[in-house]
Amino acid sequence: MADELELLRRANPVPVDGPHYGDGPLDHDAERRLNRLLHERPKGRRRTRVVWSLAATAVVAATALTLLLGGPSTTPAVAAPRPLVVQADSTPVPLQELADRAQRQATAESAPQLRKGTHVQSWSMGMSDAKPPVTLPEERVVRWKADGSHTELVVATDPQHPGRPVLRDDGGDPHLVEDGHVISRQTYPPSWSDAPPESPPPNDPARLRAYLQEAAYTHTRLTTPELLDAVAVLLDHWTLGARESATLAGLLAGTEGLRPVGQVTDRLGRRGQAYEYEGAGYRRMLIMQPSTGAVLGLETVFTKPEHEYGVKAGDVESYSAWMR
Repeated sequence: MADELELLRRANPVPVDGPHYGDGPLDHDAERRLNRLLHERPKGRRRTRVVWSLAATAVVAATALTLLLGGPSTTPAVAAPRPLVVQADSTPVPLQELADRAQRQATAESAPQLRKGTHVQSWSMGMSDAKPPVTLPEERVVRWKADGSHTELVVATDPQHPGRPVLRDDGGDPHLVEDGHVISRQTYPPSWSDAPPESPPPNDPARLRAYLQEAAYTHTRLTTPELLDAVAVLLDHWTLGARESATLAGLLAGTEGLRPVGQVTDRLGRRGQAYEYEGAGYRRMLIMQPSTGAVLGLETVFTKPEHEYGVKAGDVESYSAWMR
């Protein structure tokens, strides 16, 4: 553990406008080890909620309420989104059919290209055994520059309007367009890595599976929940082009337990095809663009209550909506 802590202390790159702990850049092996420490997740369902310690509960809850409610004089609002609902009269589209459509779209001259960086709006539930659950919504834009440096802007979204973007991203610098609390704004110096998910994803389903497996830091074949978690990690690093989206759709088409359920309208007003996976006490819903196969969102909903945390069946544990 001492080695890991020393590695963490020496981590580079660091934000240009933040504190500096480094003794110099890490070598390739150390960077890979650090990346594994920072991003490694337990196997099985990713537990996106934060279970706070009793000592920290009051501080964290107060901070969360300040971000969500905007101050003591603001009328309280509910930040937790409701689960997405499948349109009752819609026809489910098999994943293989959607993958075939995506493959045809990928050959168009105007098809979007792969881009490093992401624009994502997310909700994640924080829970304590002493306080009611609090859903923390935020929006994050990461943009990479030609010199290998990148910027990251994170804001708290308005809980009275869940799902409404508070950033406009027109290819330039992201900027606020609605009320929103800026959580952080950082610039990072140039960095390098040839390990997934930092390296570009391949355009072959078998190689993409191996890529996602390496990104998940496992030597065994990914289960369906693990694969969905790895897809989220990929989309938090890259904005996929048409070819990459088609490749991912082809990979998902052979995924066990991921069944088509019909059409949904996501939290950004986009129509997509939904694919569900039922786990022990939870349900994952993957939302994909019908013609291009692009992943629009991923939702996790409790299907059983967890009384010790004040969680009811039907509560949204987490949701991510990716944008171009």
